[in-house]
Amino acid sequence: MSHLRAHAGPGPAAPTPPRRGLRFTLILAAGTFAVGTDAFVVAGLLPDLAADLRVSTAAAGRSVTVFAISYALLAPVLSTLTARLPRRTLLVAALLVLAAGNLVSAAAGTLPVLIVGRIAAAAGAAAYTPNAGAAGASLVSPALRGRALAVVIGGLTAATALGVPLGGLTGRWLGWRAALTAVALLALVVAVAVRLAMPALPGGPAVPLRARSAALRRPAVLAVLPLTVIGMAACYTVYAFAVPTLGALGVDAYQVNLMLLLYGVGAVAGNVASGYATDRWGPVPVLVVGYATMAVALGGLGALSIAGRAPTPLVGLLVVAWGAASWCQTPAQQHRLIAAAPQQAPLVVSLNSSAIYLGIGLGTTAGGAALATGVPTMYALGAVGALVALLVLQFGRHVIRRTGAASP
Repeated sequence: MSHLRAHAGPGPAAPTPPRRGLRFTLILAAGTFAVGTDAFVVAGLLPDLAADLRVSTAAAGRSVTVFAISYALLAPVLSTLTARLPRRTLLVAALLVLAAGNLVSAAAGTLPVLIVGRIAAAAGAAAYTPNAGAAGASLVSPALRGRALAVVIGGLTAATALGVPLGGLTGRWLGWRAALTAVALLALVVAVAVRLAMPALPGGPAVPLRARSAALRRPAVLAVLPLTVIGMAACYTVYAFAVPTLGALGVDAYQVNLMLLLYGVGAVAGNVASGYATDRWGPVPVLVVGYATMAVALGGLGALSIAGRAPTPLVGLLVVAWGAASWCQTPAQQHRLIAAAPQQAPLVVSLNSSAIYLGIGLGTTAGGAALATGVPTMYALGAVGALVALLVLQFGRHVIRRTGAASP
């Protein structure tokens, strides 16, 4: 996440940004809501999308993979290339690119055109999200910065809880193209609001990409980041294919949206609870409980899928646990990374964001490859991934102790 920095050395002081209340950050949060909805809404649309484009569901799932991996790779590059741009200009441009990418996706008649649209949308998302947080924090008093960041990033978790199921219902009633068009329209509305409401803010100093990647040479950082990739890959092995995998449990197409809502509720609860629990007990116990819960939830869903039908309340309970375990990782992992490289905290947090999306992309790829072998195999793959994450967590702790780093 890039941050505005005060100018050092002689000369006139940089102007202090005009302070705005937390209400302004709600506009920025609407943008992250659009980003989050765009990133995950395709999961509920894959069967219809695949049928319309005359490709398999696994092939259509590549659109999710491409978005996630493009975000992961483009985020640090765009952060470097756009460092000097005024923040308002950058945020508006990012939202316009996000909207354009979704309009291209919505108009796609073939899978390659859809992929091009998803890459463009990922570029807009990767440019918007970290800079929205930094801008929101800079426009409030220091005492409100933590809450400002929470509001802006809260748009992403709100999208997990509300945006995805609402997008799924829109797709069910009006078609998948209408759902992506709705995301584009939301991005355009937020772009106009940002342009009208946000004061002018200067860009930051240019930081070479090589300097930004210096944290990757720290053994403690290298011991933590792969866990984010593995943990997110485990939970997203199944998520992108929620319609067929939940359908194997007897959940119909309309109930899938209810299950996605429950997943989002679990994700929000897991994220919030993880923050409190990490402060009280440390990140490692939180991660142990999270990965163990993920293994049980995905393993349980896999066992139920073998029978072909399961009680809806039980499925809902396991889906809530799955969502909570998926998103309890982020606060704990950020805590470990900041402890490993405290002088490079904004950088390692942004690297963790890239690792999240890289994990989503890899997990979706693995799930698509396993789809032909049956739904129980996909759930089993996710459960095994969670167990591998537990092993990697212990190995990472061993590496950190050997290097003498401060991270838990």
